[in-house]
Amino acid sequence: MLQVDEIREIIEMVDKSSLTEFSYEANGAVIAMKKNTGSVTTTVQTQPQITAEPQTPAVPKPQPEVSAQTETKAEEAPQASADYDYEIVSPMVGTFYASSSPDSDPFVTKGSAVNTNTVVCIVEAMKLFNEIEAETNGEIVEVLVENGELVEYGQPLFRVKKK
Repeated sequence: MLQVDEIREIIEMVDKSSLTEFSYEANGAVIAMKKNTGSVTTTVQTQPQITAEPQTPAVPKPQPEVSAQTETKAEEAPQASADYDYEIVSPMVGTFYASSSPDSDPFVTKGSAVNTNTVVCIVEAMKLFNEIEAETNGEIVEVLVENGELVEYGQPLFRVKKK
């Protein structure tokens, strides 16, 4: 969170500049400034930080349709998604990378065996490349994100069938 002196410095800089609006967000705090007839109006808002364990979002049930083929596919979908015991989730917001470089093979693919310290991917956040480990023993049954895709905190990346 910004210190009072830093906020004052930002206010002075905005006041002296030709900017009419300014907003800044960091560490759950939002600072928004808007010039109003030569004076500066400042709003500081803090957002609560979530410290709870990430939860898997509920999957909506498929709506059955008139076609017999569609009903068969809808019935198969829940069975396929229940073929895992554990989800490896992103511990941060960032960019998902399946391999250490564009030329390299992915760390893991569907069918790969993993153990607790197997590196499964990299999540880049603020120019830092963070290796994500499986944290369980088993087999990757589904890769849920594409290489280079933006991921959110707690977003499932892989599904694992424990051994």
